[in-house]
Amino acid sequence: MEHLNRSELRKIIMTILYQINVYNKNKIEYNVDDVIKENLEIDNEFVKDTVYGVITYQNDIDTLANKYLKNWTIDRLGNTDIAILRMGIYELVYTDTPSIVCINEAIELSNAYSDLEVSKMINAVLDKVYHEKE
Repeated sequence: MEHLNRSELRKIIMTILYQINVYNKNKIEYNVDDVIKENLEIDNEFVKDTVYGVITYQNDIDTLANKYLKNWTIDRLGNTDIAILRMGIYELVYTDTPSIVCINEAIELSNAYSDLEVSKMINAVLDKVYHEKE
C-alpha cells in the first residue's frame, strides 16, 4: 500500500468514524482497533490518534457542535456529516494541525460527501469554533 497523504487518511478516518457511529446507534459491539484495521491495512499513528481522540472527547466535541448548530443538533445530521464535523472539531481544538488546514480538509470532505446545506452548516460551525479558540 503506497504512502497515503493526510487528506487520504482523513477520508479513511471519516469512514471509520462513520462505521463506529452506525455501530453505536444500533448498539452493536465493536472493537475500535478492528474497525481501524478493516479500513487501513497499515498501522498509522495519525489515524489512530484521531479516531481515539474523537472517541475520547466526543461529548465535548458534540457539545461544542450543538452550541453552534443553529436550531439543530449534531445527532440529527447524517452519519457521514457527523464523522466529518467531529473530526474537524477534534483537529481544531485538540491537535497542533494549523486551523486553516483542519477547516479546509473538513470542508473538502463535506463538499464531496454532504449536501450543500449541511456543508454550509459544517463550515459555519468550524468557523465559530476557530474564532472561539483564537
